[in-house]
Amino acid sequence: MIARLARYRRTVRTAAVATPVAVVALVAAMVYGDDRTPQLSTSTATGPMELPDEWMTAQRMSDGRTELSAETYAAAHTTARNIELRTRSMYRHLAGLEWEFFGPSDIGGRVVDIAIDPQVDDQIFVAAASGGVWRSSDAGMTYETAWPDDWVQGMGSVAMTTDGVLFAGTGEAQPGGGSITFGGDGIYRSLDRGETWEHVGLADSHAIARFAVDPSDQDRIFAAAAGNLFVPGGERGVYLTEDGGDTWDRVLAPLNETTGATEVLIDPTNPDRVYAAMWDHRREPHQRTYGGPGSSLWRSDDGGATWERMTDGLPTDPDQGRWGLALAPSNPDRLYAYVGTALGPFRAFYRSDDGGDSWQQTPVTASGASQSTFSWWFGKLFVDPQDPDHVFLTGVDLRESTNGAMSFEISEGPHADQHKLAWDPKVPNRVYLGNDGGMYRSDTNGASESWSKATYEPYTQFYSVDVAETDTDLKVGGAQDNGCNRGYNGVGGGWDAIGCGDGLQVIIHPENPAIVFGCSQYGSCYRSENSGSPPRQNFGTGQTTSERRNWFTPLQFDPSDPDVMYYAGNRLNRSTDNGRTWTAISPDLTDGGPNDPNGYPWGTITAVAAAPTDGDTIYAGTDDGNLWWTDDLGGTWNEVDAGQLPGTWVTRIAVSPADEDVAYVTFSGFRSGSDRPHVMVTQDGGVTWTNIGQGLPDAPVNSIVPTPDGLLLAGTDVGVFVSAWNGGEWAALGTDLPNAPVMYMRYHETDRQLSVATFGRGIYQVDVPTCRGTSTRLPLREPGVGVGGALVSCRP
Repeated sequence: MIARLARYRRTVRTAAVATPVAVVALVAAMVYGDDRTPQLSTSTATGPMELPDEWMTAQRMSDGRTELSAETYAAAHTTARNIELRTRSMYRHLAGLEWEFFGPSDIGGRVVDIAIDPQVDDQIFVAAASGGVWRSSDAGMTYETAWPDDWVQGMGSVAMTTDGVLFAGTGEAQPGGGSITFGGDGIYRSLDRGETWEHVGLADSHAIARFAVDPSDQDRIFAAAAGNLFVPGGERGVYLTEDGGDTWDRVLAPLNETTGATEVLIDPTNPDRVYAAMWDHRREPHQRTYGGPGSSLWRSDDGGATWERMTDGLPTDPDQGRWGLALAPSNPDRLYAYVGTALGPFRAFYRSDDGGDSWQQTPVTASGASQSTFSWWFGKLFVDPQDPDHVFLTGVDLRESTNGAMSFEISEGPHADQHKLAWDPKVPNRVYLGNDGGMYRSDTNGASESWSKATYEPYTQFYSVDVAETDTDLKVGGAQDNGCNRGYNGVGGGWDAIGCGDGLQVIIHPENPAIVFGCSQYGSCYRSENSGSPPRQNFGTGQTTSERRNWFTPLQFDPSDPDVMYYAGNRLNRSTDNGRTWTAISPDLTDGGPNDPNGYPWGTITAVAAAPTDGDTIYAGTDDGNLWWTDDLGGTWNEVDAGQLPGTWVTRIAVSPADEDVAYVTFSGFRSGSDRPHVMVTQDGGVTWTNIGQGLPDAPVNSIVPTPDGLLLAGTDVGVFVSAWNGGEWAALGTDLPNAPVMYMRYHETDRQLSVATFGRGIYQVDVPTCRGTSTRLPLREPGVGVGGALVSCRP
């Protein structure tokens, strides 16, 4: 310990003697010039940032980048596949492990589009936002995957022609609600209802928001390409294929490089008349611009050859956000539209009775539209095919009008945040609904309280997972817009909601699985002695000391004492009575900003880890790139020299189960050609840190676990990888894990079981083989070289 402190004094500073130097304090207010020189941005933020989108996006752009391209993710996926192929030949015992879906199947997750099979009764296809395409053959009650697990899982749209050809548009077009709008790589086509797929174009579209099939010619299909949320340009606007998807031509170009198409509609009685909605939007690290001069409505009367902007009665100023647009199939001259402001709130609702020649504003108000402050999250309208006055408006609630949009009432019953309605033409009054809670069906035309929820839909977006030490069949997790959840019924068993808004950190007491802690966004947590059910003791603001709290506020047990817990805002809080009372044991460990009220609330602790072998040793990392350690239980906090670190968001810290001086830290963001590390290790208690992530895909690493016998497990946006404690050679772990981001991992030492929380495909688990190599201090090797030139040896 004395030697370690002596080394520390030569290389790092203590909080007691100096104010931390900003590592990336201004990162969220920077853009880069062509020479990559940091420059202060002169632009002004254009809207509030209140949704988890900001949390996920801020992580991945925390190095100050101004773009997050599809190419970046594509390169990471390619590297991941190459690692998997190499693993199969070199480490068959690791590659051959089989991941098992634990659950849940009864919660669901965000569904953004629905296609009804015109030939097969009761069969539909749905697009899960970050979970691929799914098929139901029982009128929407249960689902099976219709999309390859190892392909991109981000989805925007699905459509089916009358002769059974299925199209999928990859990349989500809704920028918010827990996703960073995971992009796609274009349009895919299936001739066998999702059994096989082929890529047919628009690889640089990033997000396909809508298809429209010409009812008179099934080979003639329009696609609305929303474009990359982060990078201007690319394939944006309305595209048309006249050969069933073999080739695509842009027929409506956007007004500028940040505008894309979000709607395209065809008049069923006159297929030469086509309508489109365009949306001007861009996301940057420090701001979002979700409206502008490119937002507009358009009409073509010659099948898409030429277009005219609709303006009579509609606003023409630049304060236009996302437009929702729909026509009445039974009276195509009846059109409905609404628009938000560039800041996000609902602006106005419009109706046309002459095919868009003129528009009149209706009395619908912001409260009546249920848009909250984020109309850009919805942008959809739907009209009953049989009744032009019967209209549904998507929002937090589902709103229904029976008087031609003069007023709306809530259609009660479904989950919040609505995205898609579709009527089954073969079954009168049957309508399907997709929202953040999954899939619903009404057989009474969407009447209030008539919605039945699907019973099997395994595509939930999870932030976290925990496992009871007493029984691996007892799991809990936090889900995007689906609360805290308890799965205490084993593999495939039912799950129960146990409170929370968005579910974030959820943990189980190490010795008593009846004691469960659950957290909503920004550290609003509870303690339950009834397995998460009431009664619950709430804590967070008021019980803990912090000025700022992260969307995903860390809450952890001390592995050496189950009655000791840690809760982190911008200060670390400690409880010695199992979460009943709390005391701050650190100063502000962040650089404190920037904290523009219109921006992400930078300056929070994002990762905490106490050493299993020494309860006085704690490590903590922040969103603004700082890393700290204490070996006297917070008496003195020591900041790691910023020059050793990448300066990006710290996602997770793990301490060796055998040595408090050995710890691992993971980082979000991308390298983009630099040598910025994703995984680092210290072997001297935090004084010096070494990059051991060479060979991993260039993608965010979200979780890290060192096993007692020498393995190091890393969960990333593109899969789970394994190496020795000192890194070096990395291999893919197991097969059949869907390629959704792995947000959190939990390793059960007794049963050697690894559980992972995926953002879009639920909770998976795998049994890890016993390995040889239990040295507490493995020598560091050259990059790319593991222990003895290979991984530690594991028995199959």
